Amino acid sequence: MFKKVLIVGGLVVAATGVFFSINELAVANNSLVPASIAKPIELDFTQLNTELLKAKIKVKLGLTVEKIEKTPVPGIALLVTNQGLFYSSYNGDYFIQGKVYSLVAEVTDLAEVSLAKMRLEGIEKFKDDMIVFKAKDEKYVVSVFTDITCGYCRKMHKQMADYNDLGITFQYLAYPRSGVKDRLGDYTQGFKDLRSVWCAEDPQAAMTNAKNSRNVAYRVCDKPIEGQLNFGRQIGVNGTPAIVLANGMMVPGYQPPEKLVQTLKNL
Repeated sequence: MFKKVLIVGGLVVAATGVFFSINELAVANNSLVPASIAKPIELDFTQLNTELLKAKIKVKLGLTVEKIEKTPVPGIALLVTNQGLFYSSYNGDYFIQGKVYSLVAEVTDLAEVSLAKMRLEGIEKFKDDMIVFKAKDEKYVVSVFTDITCGYCRKMHKQMADYNDLGITFQYLAYPRSGVKDRLGDYTQGFKDLRSVWCAEDPQAAMTNAKNSRNVAYRVCDKPIEGQLNFGRQIGVNGTPAIVLANGMMVPGYQPPEKLVQTLKNL
């Protein structure tokens, strides 16, 4: 696990996209105001050495950068890593862990916009490897990261008929909370149990049995349980259940049927 880094006050981002260093700010009337109007930092994203930046982040922080994207903030790149989303300067000298907001038109969480896109792309990737409980009169589809040992996951599943009656189809993705392997390098029981559910001849029945503490026959097959877990971690899942809506927004935790359908209506 990389060391957590928090950068506070290193850069001030104005709605105009102009950067001021902290040394260019003066205190006046109990507030920070620019002492002089600095010129915007003009850096061309196409000139960014992505491989060099990836290597630097790997060496310094132990993070594996899978993709680097341009942001609306001059000189700041979005890093898609195996541990989630972060930001850095193009040369990797500055690393930002936390929220970056745009104030240009309205307050917008730039990370959440990127995460929503990533969630929908990942769900499309795993569309053939999810366990689906389809509503007869389908109005909404939600994708839910689940674990069979999770109390609230079990509670939601026991209300599946209620969700389906409201027109909500559930698509389950696997999220073994115990991880894939233990300290000895063996597969965790949570991983093996979820894999058995996904590999069952009737995955829907196996899921229902598992969430009602009934035995599920041990099965081994080629299902992307680990891939779904890693995907969840990358898009901000840190517990179950975690519900991804049709617009990529994620709602953490248990949602009763009536509350969930109201959220979906308000999208």
